Amino acid sequence: MKVLITGTAQGIGRSIALLFLKNGHSVTGIDKCPSTIEEENYTHLTADITGALPEVSDVQILINNAGVQDCNDIEVNLCGTIAVTEKYAFNDKIRSVLFIASASASSGAEFPAYAASKGGVVAYMKNVALRLAPYGATANSLSPGGVYTKSNDRVIKDKTLWKQIMDQTLLPKWATEDEIAEWAYFITVVNKSMTAQDILVDNGEQAKSKFIW
Repeated sequence: MKVLITGTAQGIGRSIALLFLKNGHSVTGIDKCPSTIEEENYTHLTADITGALPEVSDVQILINNAGVQDCNDIEVNLCGTIAVTEKYAFNDKIRSVLFIASASASSGAEFPAYAASKGGVVAYMKNVALRLAPYGATANSLSPGGVYTKSNDRVIKDKTLWKQIMDQTLLPKWATEDEIAEWAYFITVVNKSMTAQDILVDNGEQAKSKFIW
């Protein structure tokens, strides 16, 4: 299938792209950074999702992964994601749209603008699912909790902070980028019937409950 993924230069987006390529799909990546993938069936388009978007036709799977965690959270994570989806998702070939959201979309436990942006993504996903239904296509969001990425090194490498995090997680670990890629593949390729749903993958962090008697 023809797959379009945003934010493929590093992290989760890169892992998702590599998994789709491994499984024989044609992948186009959009990222403001240069390509880090050298594969025959991969096309890299250098662009910022908040600016002019390149022309890509007949997208069958769209994965909105690109995002930031700074002062431009709303502009990039929400407005940029909306722009990408409106441009590429609504075509006769579309089969699935996935939004990489965040556990903070439901817990609110992160930087205010970031949590708001990801909460907006989940709400927008449901709107997209309604509008994609006539195409026979699904739309869902995937909300990871902690993921082992370079951007999280600040807490991963701090023994004190890491212990505090693990104490609040039922399964004392985080997800890997490759695991999140597997979820993305399942939701968009294997799944045929689930739509308008947000999937929380956080190793039980939100389920943690301290009962004191």
